[in-house]
Amino acid sequence: MNKKFIIAWIVLFIAWFMGSFVVHGLLLHSDYMLLTNLFRPESDAQKYFPLMILAHMILAGAFVWIYARGVEAKPWLAQGVRFGVAVALLTIVPTYMIYFVVQPMPGDVVVKQIVCDGVLLVILGVIVAWLYRVTANRGAKSPIP
Repeated sequence: MNKKFIIAWIVLFIAWFMGSFVVHGLLLHSDYMLLTNLFRPESDAQKYFPLMILAHMILAGAFVWIYARGVEAKPWLAQGVRFGVAVALLTIVPTYMIYFVVQPMPGDVVVKQIVCDGVLLVILGVIVAWLYRVTANRGAKSPIP
């Protein structure tokens, strides 16, 4: 691990945690309030909040690690968007589809989850790509952990 990796991990953790709050705590909150039979009460969920933090730490670290291993000396913005879309197609889309099959979640909520979390992953991809961007005068590749 190097300094760039640690900084990117911290930045992605903060951005992902805040983005998830916006998506699930604000944008989808009213939808979730109609589905109290599917979710823990907020008072009960608070007991497990440290696990939410840990999960976002793991997500951010893995996201940066995978990106850092494959970054190329190509335009960073396109790489970031492509990476965010790829991760969304690998994780968000199939996960919410599977949840829909096994859990009585309304289809419109699932679509909102996929779209909102998909957009968040593209934004996160752009952030990590910007942090690992290569400038023309610095050479071919950024240091990779």
